[in-house]
Amino acid sequence: MKKRIPADSAQRLRLMHDRLARAYGPQHWWPAHSPFEVILGAYLTQNTSWKAVEVSLANLRSANALSLEGIRKLSVDQLRELIRPSGFYTRKVPAIKAFVAMLDAEFEGSLSQLAATPTVALRRKLLELAGVGAETADAILLYALNHPVPVADEYLRRIATRHRLIDPAPDKSRNGYESLVQLTRDAFAFDPEPDHAQLFNEFHALNVAVGRAHCGKIPDCEHCPLAGDLRRTGRSIQ
Repeated sequence: MKKRIPADSAQRLRLMHDRLARAYGPQHWWPAHSPFEVILGAYLTQNTSWKAVEVSLANLRSANALSLEGIRKLSVDQLRELIRPSGFYTRKVPAIKAFVAMLDAEFEGSLSQLAATPTVALRRKLLELAGVGAETADAILLYALNHPVPVADEYLRRIATRHRLIDPAPDKSRNGYESLVQLTRDAFAFDPEPDHAQLFNEFHALNVAVGRAHCGKIPDCEHCPLAGDLRRTGRSIQ
């Protein structure tokens, strides 16, 4: 059962995006040098901090393995050791290897061929892979393959919960995630001829920026760019 979305939530979220864009400016995300590095980062960042991911990526770069060919050549044990700083490596290593195996078997090892697959079919294919949930699949689609899909992360969940954009507050289930995705789509639905991939890219990055600064596990709302939304809707600032 999907969460109910209040009628004005999409408009409010669109205005919140505009405030964040004015406050933080362009974010130029994802922090990576190649599409495949984005994909590795999407796997590695599961259940860990980005600082830990950066260490793992640096290890792979030093080993000349930050590429499809590099990952193919690494043994499971070698890859496990290189990504150890990201944690959960016994689960992440086979997941990364499974992605590369799928790419080689079905798309001739080509990310361009993979990216040419229609979005709905490609998302389904990614979700069939071990170790790929909805957020990981959407991050790969948006940031590595340039498909116009929103990414609903923990920061957006907190924002939506604390600003009561979805009532009741979204949970961490698949239904909760998809409700946040739909809310984001609705927020940008009326942009004239938009580049939705770029819009969703910047919106997710802006959520990360405000989340790190103000919307952590304990909110710090006083000087948050989104504090005005709380005031105008009669909600208290934490």
